[in-house]
Amino acid sequence: MHFVDAKGLLTGSAGRYGMNIYRGCTHGCIYCDSRSRCYQFTHPFEDVEVKQNAPELLEKALKAKRKKCMIGTGSMSDPYMHCEEQLGLTRRCLEIILKYGFGAAIQTKSDRILRDIDLLDEINRSAKCVVQMTLTTWDDGLCRKLEPNVCNTKRRIEVLEQIQARGIPTVVWLTPILPFINDTPENVTAILSECVRVGVKGVIDFGMGLTLRDGDREYYYDALDRDFPGLKERYIRRYGNAYELPSPRAAELRAILQKICREHGVLCTPEECFSFMQELPEKHLQMSLFDI
Repeated sequence: MHFVDAKGLLTGSAGRYGMNIYRGCTHGCIYCDSRSRCYQFTHPFEDVEVKQNAPELLEKALKAKRKKCMIGTGSMSDPYMHCEEQLGLTRRCLEIILKYGFGAAIQTKSDRILRDIDLLDEINRSAKCVVQMTLTTWDDGLCRKLEPNVCNTKRRIEVLEQIQARGIPTVVWLTPILPFINDTPENVTAILSECVRVGVKGVIDFGMGLTLRDGDREYYYDALDRDFPGLKERYIRRYGNAYELPSPRAAELRAILQKICREHGVLCTPEECFSFMQELPEKHLQMSLFDI
């Protein structure tokens, strides 16, 4: 990893702000879109760029905002990758979010988030906190191939269960679904059954497939050559250089998702899930009225 002083941290517009404390990742997921050349990395992806002044930038930005809102993190780089154990920058940023009464929406694959469950609980009590967890495959052996340097799906389910036990809402990203790899009714049903059991608020799916761009396509195909011999050629024959690669079973899998989620009151469209995650109840205003 290497350290930089960033010029800014928050991106987005009023009411919808996001931040990435790190740039790059060490999880090694074979399908990672963040590797794409369009993001203009000037350093190796695993040589994580650390925005060492992130807490200072965040505090300056939140102090200047009059209207409270949700602050998202994890869309590009996991805030709980390996270096967070030593650096604690994500925790410091959460402390600032709590201090200024904002909400937090965190996306991760790592059980390291449990280190900060006390802070997540406090944020959720004072404003709102949503924890988002990516789940792709129920099979442990396959998970080690797809996401080699992060805890497996069953451990992530345990994390969701512990977070839900605190009353913190959770959302699952059931994506990507990789054609001819994890695109089976059995896999999708197993994951969704656990989502229902632990009580997740919503499940996000983007068409039961994956996307490939220049940069991550090459990395993904190298992984296919290594772990799924012959599958790269099958992809090329079916999809060419397409950006969107829907599973041949996309309609069937989407029907399973909708059926299970609707039966159990789980949000199951991106629009529903994002609307929920972006909404910040004005708890602080309600409390101030009672204090008058």
